[in-house]
Amino acid sequence: MKVRSLVLAVAAVVASASVISTAAYAQAKEQFVPVLSYRTGPYAPNGVPWANGYVDYLKLVNVRGGINGVKISFEECETGYDTARSVECYERLKSKGSSFVQPLSTGATFALTEKAPIDKIPMVTIGYGRSESADGSVFKWNFPLAGTYWVAADAIVQAIGKKEGGLDKLKGKKFALVYHDSPFGKEPIPLLQERAAMLGFSLQLLPVTAPGVDQKATWLQVRQSHPDYVVLWGWGVMNSTAIKEAQATGYAREKMYGVWWAGAEPDVKDVAEGAKGYNAVTMQHGAEPNSKVVKDILSMIHAKGQGTGPKEEVGQVLYMRGAMSAMLGIEGVRAAQERFGKGKVMTGEQIRWGLENLSLTQPKLDALGFAGVMRPVSTSCTDHMGANWARIHTWDGKGWKFTSDWLQADEQIIKPLVKTTAAKYAAEKKLTPRTAADCQS
Repeated sequence: MKVRSLVLAVAAVVASASVISTAAYAQAKEQFVPVLSYRTGPYAPNGVPWANGYVDYLKLVNVRGGINGVKISFEECETGYDTARSVECYERLKSKGSSFVQPLSTGATFALTEKAPIDKIPMVTIGYGRSESADGSVFKWNFPLAGTYWVAADAIVQAIGKKEGGLDKLKGKKFALVYHDSPFGKEPIPLLQERAAMLGFSLQLLPVTAPGVDQKATWLQVRQSHPDYVVLWGWGVMNSTAIKEAQATGYAREKMYGVWWAGAEPDVKDVAEGAKGYNAVTMQHGAEPNSKVVKDILSMIHAKGQGTGPKEEVGQVLYMRGAMSAMLGIEGVRAAQERFGKGKVMTGEQIRWGLENLSLTQPKLDALGFAGVMRPVSTSCTDHMGANWARIHTWDGKGWKFTSDWLQADEQIIKPLVKTTAAKYAAEKKLTPRTAADCQS
C-alpha cells in the first residue's frame, strides 16, 4: 500500500512538473513587456497618450511579425504616478519574466535603481530618471536613452543664449526655475547652477507642491522678482496651471521654456491662444503626424479597430514619446538577438547587453518608420544615454512648431557632472565601477 502510494505520488509530481514545464514553454515563446502606466489621477491627461503610444507600438511590432518572429506579450499596471504603487507593479509583473521596465517616473526610478541589478531587469528611462545614470560604469542596469534632464536643461540655456545673441549675453540675467517639488523637479538644478556660475546669470528656485494645482504664491514671487526667463519643470496639471497663472500675472509666455514633459498638447490645449509663444524643449521628436510609423499604426492597428486610444492623438507629442520609448526598448531586445540568437526569447541579462550595444543608425530608424522623428542613438558600456540632442518647439495657439535647429548638450559640462555624481553614488552604495574586462562580457 505504501509502495503504491509512493508511486502515485511520484506520478503526480511528474505530471505536475510536466504541466508547469509546458506552461513555462508556452509562455517562453513570447517576450513579455510590463507596461507601468497612469491613466487615473492628476497626471492622467499626460500619462494616457504616452501609454497609448507605447502599447500601440508593441501591437505594431507584433503585426509586423514580432522581433525576428518572437511575438510580444504585455500587461498594464496602473501606478497613478505614485512611487509605492509603481514598485508594487514592478514586483507583481517581474514574476512574468519582464524583459525590461520603463517606470515612467523619476521617483520610481530612484526606488527601483537598487532592485534592478538584483532582479537582472534593465530599467529604461527615456528622457527621465537619474541623469548620472548615463554612466554605465556605475549604473550597469539603468538606461536613460536619448537624453537626460541635464541634456534638456542645457539645451534650454543654449536656446535662450541664441535668442539673446550669444551665451555671453546671459551675464546679469535672472532665471527662475518653477519646478515640481519631487526628485523629477529637482533633477535640472545641478546643471542650471553650473551654467549660472559659468555664465553669470542668477537662478531663483521656486518649488511647487504636487500635483501643482495651487501656484498663486509661486507666481506672485515671479511677479515680484521679474525674472528675464522662467524655466518650467512640471508634469500633468501643473503645466497648464503655470501657463494660466503666467497669463493672469502678465508674464510673457515667450519668456517661458518648459522641460519636454511640459511641452505637449494637454499642457496648452485648455489655454489655447493664451499659451501662444510658450516654448518647450523636445526630446528628439515633437508632434510627427506625417511620419511613417504613425501611418503604419493608423493603417495596421487603428484601421482594424485595435487602437488603444483615439486615433486623433496618434502622432501627437506624448503619443510619439510613448511609441519612441517602446521602440528603443524593443530594439534593445533585437540587438540582444543579434548576439544570443535570432528568433529566441531574450533574458534580462541578454537584453541589458543589447541595450548597451545599441547602434540605431539613421537607415535603421528610417526602416522602423522614424525618419525625421529622431536622431541616431548609439550606446556603449560607459555611455548608457547614447544621444544628447534636443530641439525647441513653440506653441502657436493651435499647434507645436519647431523653432530651433538641433541643439547638442555641452559634453564639457555634462560629462564631468555625470562622473562626479555617479562616483558619489558609487561611494555611498559601496559599489566598484565596472572594469574594462566587465565591459567585454
